[in-house]
Amino acid sequence: MPVISVSGLSKSFGGLDAVSGLSFDVEEGEIYGLLGPNGAGKTTTVRMLACIISPSGGTAAVAGHDIRADPVAVRRSVGVLTESPSLYERLTAEENLTFFARAYGMTDDRKVSGRVKELLQFFQLWDRRGEKSAVFSKGMKQKLAIARALVHDPPVIFLDEPTAGLDPEASKLIRDLITEMSQKERHTIMLCTHRLEDAEKVCSRVMVVNMGRRVVVGSPDEIRSEVAGKAKLEVMVANPSTALVEAAASVAGVSAGAIAENGRLIFELDDLNAATPLVVRALVESGARVLTVNTFLPSLEEAYLRLIKGDGWDSR
Repeated sequence: MPVISVSGLSKSFGGLDAVSGLSFDVEEGEIYGLLGPNGAGKTTTVRMLACIISPSGGTAAVAGHDIRADPVAVRRSVGVLTESPSLYERLTAEENLTFFARAYGMTDDRKVSGRVKELLQFFQLWDRRGEKSAVFSKGMKQKLAIARALVHDPPVIFLDEPTAGLDPEASKLIRDLITEMSQKERHTIMLCTHRLEDAEKVCSRVMVVNMGRRVVVGSPDEIRSEVAGKAKLEVMVANPSTALVEAAASVAGVSAGAIAENGRLIFELDDLNAATPLVVRALVESGARVLTVNTFLPSLEEAYLRLIKGDGWDSR
């Protein structure tokens, strides 16, 4: 049974349809990406699922609770990271987490202190627990904000642009922590972002939305392959010829072959890992003097841009 189940969810502000009839499911322990440009409806969707705002139409269940019938239970079952960390900068890291733990209804002092210590250690902030969050770097504040969203141990976590404004090192650390939360603690995570690198590296599935509507749902590999084209194999040979191309193009899993400039032979492959060694062997057996071999996966960024411009998959 899905942990998040959404059916026809919509939200209008005046005459503007911010979200229009979204339907999708998210499984337990899954990292599900919500991709789209600014104004696509990503944050509005998250706010409805977290019961921060009410939908105009449709419904959804989060952790077994209906967002219309039982919003209080939904709020207890989710953790939310907004685009801004929303920390109390005059409080220390430990004080911030303790405050939010009590705000979420945790009353047992021993459980609160144990959970706060557990999270600060997990996010590598325990040694800085006594410092005010105002002095933290942007990356440290983001880690503390995620810890705040987790302090009541919710089964579902909504992360809205968790790496926004972070340098590459801090972004990688956040991505690693998101993966660890999913794999080790079985949190179900919805990642709301327009950073394709984040989605490609941590999400099992993504949904691309534009102007409040679903464009496509699939794994990053599926979207890359179906929208941006197949994987390509580039072989530089000293003696390029159409005969070599024809010999390699006859290999199972090769959909096309051609000679490019500078003696490069280019092949489109259905399965990069399976077909590459077979193509290289066919070339060598046909007399090719192979100089270099390179492989290229289609770009998720290219697929995303095609989808947003309306030049990709039909909505499904």
